[in-house]
Amino acid sequence: MPDTVPVIEIHDLHKAYGDLEVLKGVSLTARAGEVVSLIGSSGSGKSTLLRCANLLEHSQQGEVIFQGEPVTWKGQGPHRRPSNPKQVTRIRTNLSMVFQQFNLWAHMTVLQNVMEAPLTVLHRDRAEVEEKARYYLDKVGIGDKADVYPANMSGGQQQRAAIARALCMEPQALLFDEPTSALDPELEQEVVRVIRALAEEGRTMIIVTHDMQMAADVSDHVIFLHQGLIEEEGTPARVFAMAESERLKTFLNARQAV
Repeated sequence: MPDTVPVIEIHDLHKAYGDLEVLKGVSLTARAGEVVSLIGSSGSGKSTLLRCANLLEHSQQGEVIFQGEPVTWKGQGPHRRPSNPKQVTRIRTNLSMVFQQFNLWAHMTVLQNVMEAPLTVLHRDRAEVEEKARYYLDKVGIGDKADVYPANMSGGQQQRAAIARALCMEPQALLFDEPTSALDPELEQEVVRVIRALAEEGRTMIIVTHDMQMAADVSDHVIFLHQGLIEEEGTPARVFAMAESERLKTFLNARQAV
């Protein structure tokens, strides 16, 4: 990867819910065009780390840096909060998140769902936004569903609509939180194909996933989280073919047995 300022940097991040320490000092870097996959068992801290990167959750210690700009904080420990609301909005609009459960507005058509944030958050021109929204719906393979409501679509189609919605914000990076885990295997592959195509385009992405094959295929860097710490990380070839940690070996063997 070129030696440029990373899109996202996280240093020594700690996050607890009461007495439950979920992240115990985690660091990661995602440079422009890089795909970083987070793998690990349920409860290992993967989704929490992603939500802390997007400032949907407030960490208690450590740094979150977006394109060289550190998040500014006020308060300490469990009372720590971002101190600059405008900075938070700017970062969030540049880090579009795709959730496990789609989170589409049921009362809006797919096209309206995709257009909503660029119109209301970015205040862009409606005609320009509609043109881009239709472009991204075509890109994810559901251009013919623009006027359909989410309830009349399959899970795979809804998740592709959610990806189009994220893309329409034209963010610096895409954050995926288990984008295929709510889908049947056949529908899962529809979404995996879209994510692979985005990786081939050179999109910056951080992906929390249970799909080891997808992580192996699309990632530049894979991080295995175990009990709130990075147990092992490296290229897909090293993590999946030359695992050193017994915990990682056990995890991968269990995934292969599923």
